[in-house]
Amino acid sequence: MSEERLKRLAEAAGLSIDWVDADGREQRVKPEALRAVLHGLGLDADSDDAVERSLEKLHIDGGASDLPPLLTLDQSAVLNLQHYCEPDTRYSLELEDGQHLEGALDAQARLAPIDIPGYHRLQIAGHQLTLAVAPPACPSVTDLAGPGAWGITVQLYGLRRAGDGGLGDTLALEAFAHHAAAHGADALGISPVHAMFAANGGQFSPYSPSSRLFYNVLHSAPEAILGDMPLRIAIEACGLGDELQRMEKLELIDWPGVAKARQCLLRTLYENFSKGENAQQADFDSFCAAGGQALENHCRFEAMHAALLGPSGHPQHWRDWPEQYRTPQNPAVERFAQEHANEVAYHAFCQWLIARGLERAQTAARSAGMKIGLISDLAVGADGGGSQTWSRQEEVLAALSVGAPPDILNRAGQNWGISAFSPWGLKANGYRAFIEMVRANLAHAGGMRIDHVMGLMRLWVMPEGADPEEGAYLNYPFDDLLRLLTLEAWRHKAVILGEDLGTVPSGLREKLAARHILGMRVLLFEQDDNARFKPAREWPKDALATTTTHDLPTLGGWWRGQDIDWRIRAGQNSEAERQKQIAERDRERSGLNEALRPYAPDSADVPPGELLDAESAIRAGACFIGHTPAPLVLLPLEDALGLEEQPNLPGIVETHPNWRRRYPGDSATLLDHPDSSRRLRCLADARRKVAGDEQR
Repeated sequence: MSEERLKRLAEAAGLSIDWVDADGREQRVKPEALRAVLHGLGLDADSDDAVERSLEKLHIDGGASDLPPLLTLDQSAVLNLQHYCEPDTRYSLELEDGQHLEGALDAQARLAPIDIPGYHRLQIAGHQLTLAVAPPACPSVTDLAGPGAWGITVQLYGLRRAGDGGLGDTLALEAFAHHAAAHGADALGISPVHAMFAANGGQFSPYSPSSRLFYNVLHSAPEAILGDMPLRIAIEACGLGDELQRMEKLELIDWPGVAKARQCLLRTLYENFSKGENAQQADFDSFCAAGGQALENHCRFEAMHAALLGPSGHPQHWRDWPEQYRTPQNPAVERFAQEHANEVAYHAFCQWLIARGLERAQTAARSAGMKIGLISDLAVGADGGGSQTWSRQEEVLAALSVGAPPDILNRAGQNWGISAFSPWGLKANGYRAFIEMVRANLAHAGGMRIDHVMGLMRLWVMPEGADPEEGAYLNYPFDDLLRLLTLEAWRHKAVILGEDLGTVPSGLREKLAARHILGMRVLLFEQDDNARFKPAREWPKDALATTTTHDLPTLGGWWRGQDIDWRIRAGQNSEAERQKQIAERDRERSGLNEALRPYAPDSADVPPGELLDAESAIRAGACFIGHTPAPLVLLPLEDALGLEEQPNLPGIVETHPNWRRRYPGDSATLLDHPDSSRRLRCLADARRKVAGDEQR
């Protein structure tokens, strides 16, 4: 087989043959891996003839001269349409604000610059399309919050309040927002609240959702919307008083138990809500109307996912459903929805409760004085068997899984088992799925963190179930996605953060910075090969600063080597490697110790060369990142509280309690412990100093 033609096909399909790994080494994808990934893209490459047919298919599919449904451009930039139209072609342009413009393309078939950002309608040469005109940049943190901004990141599920029934909810989030604002926080980053599977309470990783368009209904606090009495009636009807109290006292979340209890409560609440007149009916009807077909499809999916069980009696992948239900446009789906109208409406009711709860939480954060408020977290993909992939099949890569090659975060690479968008599907459908997803995640927030932001430029994809080394990078229309993201952030007056850890492609950080999209720098990573940690003043001005992330040890856990013990206990590392890892940690700890000493309380009492105690190191860590020139500092709640355990241990499912840890105290008073207050005071003082230095 001709490897040259295989390479030609791979490049035409948007795959990168050659790439540079996290250690700066050049890598090349093996031919067998290329063929497997191409097959997942729907392109046969098993023989020379097959390669030629696939090249012809790409030429036919990608070479059409018809105008696409949406084109992006920058504000005040010319748009070259020579591939689609002749010079001097007449056009009609309707701007988003109602203005109507007539004109003709110039001698180079270019459209005159458009000075107003927005989604505008262009009619030209018998075609009608949308022009998405992006402003130069997203709102910056400084634009919205001024210099020296800081905030806290929190795992929403872990928050506590009296009566929460064992899981963090939007009322606990409201209380914590007020609490954090009182300590001076400008922002509150929360873990993803994407929709999960109502019929499968055992699937709860927030980064493997059913849909990134809707919300996890288990986090709703129905009493905040409906009042206390309906909830008390539902608890009694379900006989859940003792069970809710039991789960509320647990240190680790009982996700299946919580899901079962809350679904009973929500169903009872819906049944009572739908029986008669109530003050919120008009708001619910308005919510459903605004949600449109996207909301209807999600609710239909939930109803079918619970009803179309597999041979074992459990929910199954939608590709295993009877054929007539595998596409939302099939008339059989409409008939199912009519026959199960009450069930579909129930799921809409649940979405209404959580959406209004998140709206209340953002209002509470801003009203309490936060200048940004909630920062949502956008997962990099969605479960291939979920609502979003079923609803948007043309725009999703169903046969490929997303992950990462071996990098500094995971030397074995990662297969996340989730699906991502199809570059061609997005273009062919006017980027509908991307736009609606961004809007959904900015709807009730003042900012959005994009997990694995490199996915806007490229994603490491591999056949389902394959090892990470069997993958390849698939390139995305980065400039288009960046313009759309900028436009939506501008419309929502929201900041955008990008998690750029791992294998970062050349030029990505510069393009993000030009759009005021902040990257991320983590204290534990800011060191060289000699364990010399970068001084605070040398940190970049185009990235947020933080001590750690949900996938890494807490500062206290790292200082004490807790993560080393966990990885051996969980089987990721062997007992024989313990001493080597402890020695390496001692070396790194000494390096960090030197960087933190100037920010540690009473460090003068610690002889040179001796280590700070853990409490001093944690407090110094908060103070250290506060002194960086980062426009935004986000301190994880785990480090604000001085906790040892991390929320998630990547690559481990059974032996580590991922996404189950609850915080040790009520969300309304959680930060009031003297140690926590001192850490936050040190951070706030440092940020005020940085702000003062910038203003001078």
